[in-house]
Amino acid sequence: MGVVNVTPDSFSDGGLWLDAAAAVAHGVELHDQGAAILDVGGESTRPGADPVGAEEELRRVIPVLEGLRERAPGATLSIDTSKLEVAHAAIDAGATYVNDVTALRHDPAIAGLVAETGVDCCLMHMQGEPRTMQADPRYGDVVDDVRAFLEERAAFAVAEGVAPERIQLDPGIGFGKTLEHNVTLLRRLDEIVALGFPVVVGVSRKSFLGALTGRDVAADRVAATVAANVLAYERGARVFRVHDVPATVDGLKVAAGTLPGDDA
Repeated sequence: MGVVNVTPDSFSDGGLWLDAAAAVAHGVELHDQGAAILDVGGESTRPGADPVGAEEELRRVIPVLEGLRERAPGATLSIDTSKLEVAHAAIDAGATYVNDVTALRHDPAIAGLVAETGVDCCLMHMQGEPRTMQADPRYGDVVDDVRAFLEERAAFAVAEGVAPERIQLDPGIGFGKTLEHNVTLLRRLDEIVALGFPVVVGVSRKSFLGALTGRDVAADRVAATVAANVLAYERGARVFRVHDVPATVDGLKVAAGTLPGDDA
């Protein structure tokens, strides 16, 4: 899953692809490099990020989705949003995947939209909301708590008519978690995988990797990102949300080649 941030304030690449034409070109490049899914977002969810209104979010993402539908016809287009209005317009523009960092809590009606249109969705765990989530995250047992949350949100989606095979789950690495929480989730990721849904992992260039490696610049964390994704793959994750597609593709091909029966 290649990241296409149409935002001025994302933590790693904010402002680089704010122009629609540049964002489309970037998405096409990511697809050519091996990204099967292009995740288009118009609202940053980095720690401390301010919310964006639906009108501005639509202004940012719809031209990009329309451009990618034309120029990258083989890609699955994903909309990274928690707003019903944006999800609806994005699906009309060609998106077939809704990536909701609130797991259908911000706007539960998205579940009905997903069910009605038959698109895929990703439900992510986040403690709190972006502006405050890193203030003082606390858990009993982070894996047990995240697993229980994701199980409940998947059950909600199914109850609203979403087909189970359309649901993917994301433990929300870096969303309301300390370094130790993130490391523990990766170490015990198989317990999330055991819920029976495809697991999405988003570790790309994140600050906990900087804490582990001593690299303060997000763009310098590519090797750390690949290492974390390979470990997540070995523990059962199957979708990887990344900025750096070629390095990740190579790392996952090698990992897949070492696991009997896996398709590299």
